[in-house]
Parts: sequence; C-alpha cells; structure tokens
Amino acid sequence: MRNKQLNLRHIACDLSDPGQVADGLRQIEDFLTSRAPTGKILLVNNSGFGVYGRFPGPSVADQLEMLDVNIRAVVHLTGGLLPALKARGGAIVTIASTAAFQPTAFLSAYGASKAFVLHWSLALNEELRGTGVRALAVCPGPTSTAFFKRAGLGEGAVPDFLGQTSEQVVMAALRALESGKAMVVSGWLNKVLAALVTKLPKPLAARLAAIGVERWGGGRAKP
Repeated sequence: MRNKQLNLRHIACDLSDPGQVADGLRQIEDFLTSRAPTGKILLVNNSGFGVYGRFPGPSVADQLEMLDVNIRAVVHLTGGLLPALKARGGAIVTIASTAAFQPTAFLSAYGASKAFVLHWSLALNEELRGTGVRALAVCPGPTSTAFFKRAGLGEGAVPDFLGQTSEQVVMAALRALESGKAMVVSGWLNKVLAALVTKLPKPLAARLAAIGVERWGGGRAKP
C-alpha cells in the first residue's frame, strides 16, 4: 500500500490584526485552490482567550484585542471562506464556552464574546439549511489548556473534577458533528450546570458566576 503524504501548510497570522487576518484568508484560499482543490472543507474556529479582572482592567487595549480574536476574526474568516464551503460542502465548528450561558463578572467581555459566538453560530446554522454546510457551536467548560494562565487566573485555578482534557472536548465535538447537532456542551457536569443556570433569573446567574470566577482568581480582582 502506498503511503499517503499529508498535505499541510502552516500560515502564521495574528488574529487580533484585521490586516493579517485578510492576508491569511487570501493564503488559505490560494492553498485550497492550488493544493486541495476538491473535497469538503472543515473550518474550526478555535483560537480565543480571556482577560481576568474588573473591567476595563488590565487595560482597554487588552479587552479590545480579545474581542478582535474571539469575535472579529471568527466572523471575518468564516465569511471569507463561506463561498468555498458552499461550493464544496462541509462544516463550520466554532468553540464557544459554558461562559456563554450567563453573565461572567471579572471575565465580563470574555463571557459576552462567547455568548455572541454561541448565538451567532446557532443562527448561522439555520441560515445554512439546504446549502450542504452546517455550523456547530461547541461549549466546553474549564479545559486543561493554557487558557487560565493567559487570562491571568493562574494554573490550577479550577478544581480538577470540574475540568476536561482538550482530547475529551475534541471527541465531544466530533460526535456532535457526526450526529448533526447544532450545539454541544462537552462533559456531563457542564451539561447539568449549563441547563441549571439558564433557568435562573439573569441577575442571580450573574451573582453566582461572579462568586465562582472571583474565587478561581483567588480574590485578586481588585477594585
């Protein structure tokens, strides 16, 4: 049996810079045309980060950079690649978060960005009916990545029993994609918590989230 070589290309891109996103999009389109001209396309919008603290800390610039990565780049890349997706078929997988289900004080703009991602993806999936393209929103809870360190919460901020590995989240996403779902919350505990919090009045959900997030941060969200 002849070994098949992987057809890979890495495109470096700062997703907080709209100019670099536009250039990266052109390179992706060129790669699809010249090196992978046939077959369905799977677009995974996975990049994102959080900023911990009392808004607008640590700075407005940090908050805006996060929104550019978590929202602007996702919409930009998806919109740019959608014609190719419709022409060839495929799916759009976007990583939201369980933070999307309630206001998240001390991660306020992050939680709001993930609420945008979740609702945008669900609406997009409806718009894509009959096109041969689907959209899936994946809502993981705490996951063993560098997220907490990057957000300023520090490693070990969340107890292990509340977290999942990145591999577990990936498998949940693949199963959801295979079964045709528009949204998946990964992990049974996350499913229970997400279901419960959506039943609460928003102010109460915000208060409970504030207590939890500030505890994760060790009470370091100073006024």
